[in-house]
Amino acid sequence: LGQFYQQKRDDFRLKMKNSRFELLPCEGTYFQLASYAAISDENDVDYAKRLVLEHGVATIPLSVFNANGEDRKMLRFCFAKDELTIIQATEKLCMI
Repeated sequence: LGQFYQQKRDDFRLKMKNSRFELLPCEGTYFQLASYAAISDENDVDYAKRLVLEHGVATIPLSVFNANGEDRKMLRFCFAKDELTIIQATEKLCMI
C-alpha cells in the first residue's frame, strides 16, 4: 500500500511542477502540503474557499489544525484520488 501512495504522490508532484504552488517534502502520508504565499495574500480559509468556488478544487487550510489558528499560507492537497481527478485538479491548479 505504501508503494501505491508513493506513486500517487510522485505523480501529483510531477503534475504540479509547473504550478506556482511551493510543494513541501512529504513522506508517509497521502496529503501534500503546499505554500500559496507567492500567489495570494488571502488567509488560508478564504483562499481554500476561493479554490473550490472558482476552480472546483477542494483543499484543506492548515490553520484549522493550529490551536491558535496561525495562518502560514499553507494548504493540504489529498492525492489519494483516482487518476482522472488528479489530472483535472492539477491542470486547473497549474493555470492559477
